[in-house]
Amino acid sequence: MSKPNASYETIMVISTKNGEDATTALVEKFKTLIQQNGTIDSVDDWGKRRLAYEIEDETEGHYVLVNFTCPPEFPAELDRVYNITDGVLRSIIVAK
Repeated sequence: MSKPNASYETIMVISTKNGEDATTALVEKFKTLIQQNGTIDSVDDWGKRRLAYEIEDETEGHYVLVNFTCPPEFPAELDRVYNITDGVLRSIIVAK
């Protein structure tokens, strides 16, 4: 018996040093990945913001908040992909 889908939210901070096109492409990549494994409830693009502290010599990051519903196994895979993707400075996934 499969477990019911659960609600999650994720915030990703993406590097801005590769330009706006690369940032947009990365956001689309993760939105597509989430859609393939669940449903996106909302996407809130906060845009470029100053980081609280420097990460990898960068002082700004592009913030995106995504609320989604998916099977409970998927967030671990999403986190794995965040960690191996160049350009993702920080990310967090939280069960609602």
